[in-house]
Amino acid sequence: MPHFLDIAIGTITMRPYLFAFFGAFLLACVPHIGWRRTATYTLVGYFIAFGSEWLSINTGFPYGWYYYIDTTSCRELWIAGVPFFDSLSYVFLSYCSYATALFIISPLKTWRWNVATLETRSIRRSFAALLLGSFLQTFLDIVIDPVALQGRRWFLGQIYGYREAGIHFGVPLSNYAGWLLTSFCLIAAFQLIDARRLDDAPTGVINLPFRSLLGPVLYLSVLIFNTAMMLVIGERFMALCAALMFTLPILMVVILALRRANRYSKEELGGHLRDYPWSPAGRASQKGQ
Repeated sequence: MPHFLDIAIGTITMRPYLFAFFGAFLLACVPHIGWRRTATYTLVGYFIAFGSEWLSINTGFPYGWYYYIDTTSCRELWIAGVPFFDSLSYVFLSYCSYATALFIISPLKTWRWNVATLETRSIRRSFAALLLGSFLQTFLDIVIDPVALQGRRWFLGQIYGYREAGIHFGVPLSNYAGWLLTSFCLIAAFQLIDARRLDDAPTGVINLPFRSLLGPVLYLSVLIFNTAMMLVIGERFMALCAALMFTLPILMVVILALRRANRYSKEELGGHLRDYPWSPAGRASQKGQ
């Protein structure tokens, strides 16, 4: 029992940055879809991610052949040769990518000290949200994996490697194809879990100010954190590539969001409130009348 407690404590204390991101995921996801759906997705998403990693280290599918280097299993939790924290990261990465996709494709309503995406059930379940969210998560990994592969040079530690060095800072292109497939499965699972219509707000759903921005902010935080690690270890060209890859998309999203704000139709607002009557956008509309 003491050894188990040491492992449990070490799992958190060795990766405080990851559990900070996971806490931010809970802060964003629970007010969005409620405690029960968030917990269900966390479990389902973890097992999808773990299955994809276990398959790849044993069969080469879907990421290509790579391997984990077990130097910390005496201090943190590993499951069947896969570090616990690694599969857990897929959960918050997929959610923030999906939430960012919703922010991009949904109408926006802004008012004093708040902004809301006028999501509908059809938008949340749409193939556009699924596809865009999958690519957004994959693009995050294009930044994450090259610096993670240099883990020996920062506090991550050297936890994995590839049998053959790839062309993208040592990462093979098969890895990104695998991430796209896994991201697709993760977000599709999220959409299925979130699909059931509810008449009342799920437990945990609250109208936090700027709640619709929490997912995109988490997405940017992961991007900034990994780019900062590139600079810390002296990989300036790698950081430049990451910055250049995201500068134009971020600029386009911001400009289009500013242009779309409060340019929704009555039908779009009505559809949002019909599906989510507890939305703060409804109260704001009543006050504006």
